[in-house]
Amino acid sequence: MTAADVDLSRAVSHALRHEPWLYELELDEEGWAPVGQFLAALREKGQDWETVSRADLERMLSTAAKRRHELKGDRIRALYGHSLPGRLRKQPTVPPARLFHGTAPQTWTAVKSSGLLPMGRQFTHLSADRETALAVGRRKSATPVILKVDAAAAAAAGVVFYTAGDPVWLADGVPARYITAASQPANDRFAEVGSDSRNNIRLFCSHSSGDHPVAPGSR
Repeated sequence: MTAADVDLSRAVSHALRHEPWLYELELDEEGWAPVGQFLAALREKGQDWETVSRADLERMLSTAAKRRHELKGDRIRALYGHSLPGRLRKQPTVPPARLFHGTAPQTWTAVKSSGLLPMGRQFTHLSADRETALAVGRRKSATPVILKVDAAAAAAAGVVFYTAGDPVWLADGVPARYITAASQPANDRFAEVGSDSRNNIRLFCSHSSGDHPVAPGSR
């Protein structure tokens, strides 16, 4: 198992065991996520991740000393070690007055005219607070734009929102008129999820005593 395979294994574990919302993944009731959706999320990081492929996943799984993940057809899941507070429920619910979305600056240009769209996913992913949106946005850009959604007005106009478990909210889409750019928090205390290098991504790895955040290459 190469160093790149170790990094990929940690990325899969982080996304499927702990924070799928950070990658805007949509896990089903058995923890499965679409492979294409997961690979697209990794490629958004750029640099070494731009060329990650299904073949890389298959090699990582075949050379792993321990069976941590399962790849079946067009789906992938973690087999154990989950710390998720609950499954993605997708229940239509009255949203809070405001929701947030973190994205890259170039994407904000498109959102201003077309609104927020699922873009290959089943739903548009939204965050309950700015810190979560900032974490999601940083996976897409070193200088993300945090968008504020007037969820109360959108819901009153007929946009359906779904609660997916804190801190995730979903919508089929949000028209541009309900979206504005929010300023980034002045005192950002949220640890960076990653940089442009695969070696600096904050990931989780399973230990015998439990799951703890570790830096790639630390063991």
